[in-house]
Amino acid sequence: MIVNNITDIEGFFKVVDKCKGRVELITGEGDRLNLKSKLSQYVSLAQIFSNGEIPEMEILASDPDDVRMLVDFMVRG
Repeated sequence: MIVNNITDIEGFFKVVDKCKGRVELITGEGDRLNLKSKLSQYVSLAQIFSNGEIPEMEILASDPDDVRMLVDFMVRG
């Protein structure tokens, strides 16, 4: 799924942490970064979040319940 304009980054990662399955960020080069990894959250993704907002990214969640939880966060904030 393509995610746009996340301004509550802390809230986004709280939702990711609650997910049961894998949640991955698909980079422009096609690499997959595990968003449940704190290292990925704080180091590898620092460039994307440097301005305090995530303009657009593609994420992949392996569990359908996780997809629903992430979509709910996107809709409700």
